[in-house]
Amino acid sequence: MRLFLALLLSWAITPVHAHILHTGHGQPYLNITAAAKKARPGDTILVHAGTYHGDQVLQGLQGTKDRWIYILAEKDDAVQFKGGAVAWKASDIAYLHIEGFVFIRQTDNGLNIDDGGTYDSPAHHIVFRHCAFRDMAAKGNNDLLKLSGVDNFTLQQCTFLNGSAGGSGIDMVGCHDGLITQCRFENMGSNAVQAKGGSSNIRIEANTFKNAGSRSINLGGGTGLPFFRPANATVEATRLKVYSNLFIGSDVPVAFVGCTDSEVINNTIYKPGRWVLRILQENKDTIRFAKCSNNSFRNNLVYIDEQVHTVCNIGGGTMPQTFNFSNNLWFQMGNDTWAGPQLPTAETGAVLNKDPLFKNAAAEDFTLRPQSPAAGTGVETALPEKDRHRNTFRKRRSIGAFEVLPGAAEPGSDSK
Repeated sequence: MRLFLALLLSWAITPVHAHILHTGHGQPYLNITAAAKKARPGDTILVHAGTYHGDQVLQGLQGTKDRWIYILAEKDDAVQFKGGAVAWKASDIAYLHIEGFVFIRQTDNGLNIDDGGTYDSPAHHIVFRHCAFRDMAAKGNNDLLKLSGVDNFTLQQCTFLNGSAGGSGIDMVGCHDGLITQCRFENMGSNAVQAKGGSSNIRIEANTFKNAGSRSINLGGGTGLPFFRPANATVEATRLKVYSNLFIGSDVPVAFVGCTDSEVINNTIYKPGRWVLRILQENKDTIRFAKCSNNSFRNNLVYIDEQVHTVCNIGGGTMPQTFNFSNNLWFQMGNDTWAGPQLPTAETGAVLNKDPLFKNAAAEDFTLRPQSPAAGTGVETALPEKDRHRNTFRKRRSIGAFEVLPGAAEPGSDSK
């Protein structure tokens, strides 16, 4: 793997006291648990190709700011952790980079990372790249990836497939300062991504959600008092950012649930099953906890069909009048007389019932033709800077997750 080779090169030219812990079938360390007990800051746990049983333990495994610990599969997708209650149980970990693994058919949670119940010392600085979490062997509230009390984390280019009917792809309780980017979520249960229990500053960007559960993204939720991090939190979630994502199907792509000061900007939403968004309050203690309020929905491209009768579903105990709607494109297929959605506040800059002109929606190509009414009609905003394909948004940005690039022309057209 390129990362591994880069590490070897850096060790060759820089004198550091770091070791490669060869792990797996026929190796000095038979499993992750054994290697984790020996690993020190700067070390790499290299797991050789094969299928391994779950229920591995990474208790207290910590690198340092300058000397991370790397846990690497020998090759992407060549190392599989199959079965067990959880694949890995990791408490109080820090400065870990994890790459290339497949976690499959666990019965509790696919992977469980937490702060060990010590809320003032979260697990922190954790990176996952090129990992796959799939095929939960459970039907209840079981998550492919459970994060409880985790700060400063990144999930990049990971796949979440076939979650439990009652669970999440990624379930975050009391997590802060995280990035979930360029991942794919498909066939989820309750939701693909959930951030609740005092979570804040989570950025969900440039991902694809296909049939990703009842609520593709649950911004907030309903958390029991003992599980809030910090313990004195006064909101289920705040400052959550949903940028440049593609949503295909699901009952509702985005649910604002007891969250505040969160924003959903420049996403493409295609044929949801019941609603486009929901505004809900599941934590009923609105004396201590803030009501769902002060959130925004801007520059989103929404394409619906006859399945959607109510675009925005509003529950009791919320403050929908504080929401901001701006410069969204709303299109209902097959209904030329549709006047647009009923929203709780007046929207400025809306583009109503104009076909966005996707290049090939049937092939899941939701990039836009140059003459799209979404081109150049979004409201100016500092973030997100880049679209789903990581192209920079223009100053007069397009609506939706895909920027119309300057000079774009139809295939086969005369662009002179």
